[in-house]
Amino acid sequence: MQNFEPIFANDGYRPNVGIIICNREGQVFWARRINKDGWQFPQGGVSRNESLVDAMYRELHEETGLAQTQVRLVAHTKDWLRYELPQRLLRNQRRRAQGPGRKRVSFKGQKQVWFLLELTDDDSAVNLCAGPEAPEFDSWRWVDTHHAIDNIVDFKRGVYQKALSELEQFLPTS
Repeated sequence: MQNFEPIFANDGYRPNVGIIICNREGQVFWARRINKDGWQFPQGGVSRNESLVDAMYRELHEETGLAQTQVRLVAHTKDWLRYELPQRLLRNQRRRAQGPGRKRVSFKGQKQVWFLLELTDDDSAVNLCAGPEAPEFDSWRWVDTHHAIDNIVDFKRGVYQKALSELEQFLPTS
């Protein structure tokens, strides 16, 4: 794995991992955010005490119920991919960071390393309620990569296009 240091640079971007799970036919895992209409790939923040790979496997399990033994790590992006958050989401992030014992966090967006995983188990291994906290997704399905790019929220579209253009060559073909 390439060294992506510094993970926690003071660059205004929150470190994050993105996860593209594919099946043997080359379709990708597409999940609907709970109580929302938005669909996306799993993703999540990196804690200070973990590597990018460790964060990816933690997020994989929290959001899909899949364990490292049920997937095969195929590839990852060679660089950080960045997106800026819309103002309305930045306000929500600041509000969420406030409270007893919580440090105020200020960032303008997220920087992500994207991982491509192949599901080696069958679809029944997916369990959206397996994580320690409330589930992030309430539904999922397999889609082609063009569907994902066409249906992601606008502010993430560029990152999805870059990640998929770099990783699509590693997708299985049926």
